[in-house]
Amino acid sequence: MPALALVLFAPWFLILAALYWLYPRQPRNVARARFDSAALLLAFAACLASLYWSFGFADRSHGQLWPQILATSVGYGVFLAVLTTAFFLRRKLLASA
Repeated sequence: MPALALVLFAPWFLILAALYWLYPRQPRNVARARFDSAALLLAFAACLASLYWSFGFADRSHGQLWPQILATSVGYGVFLAVLTTAFFLRRKLLASA
């Protein structure tokens, strides 16, 4: 059930995605919309991949709940890492455009 971690964190991921999409308010153009869409899709895909990987990688000798805990932690970290990288990359790329 690695998708349980995604379901539990979905509201928080949606809040973070909305904040990423909305701020900063300017510039608003097609290039930014495309970049933001690609970044959000990449963040979601990387999070999902890391959830499945970490769920399968977890040592079950620590208890049956440990795979869920590890999957949630790793997925959240990966999602934040991709969005943070995209935020600074967007700033650099769109400033020069």
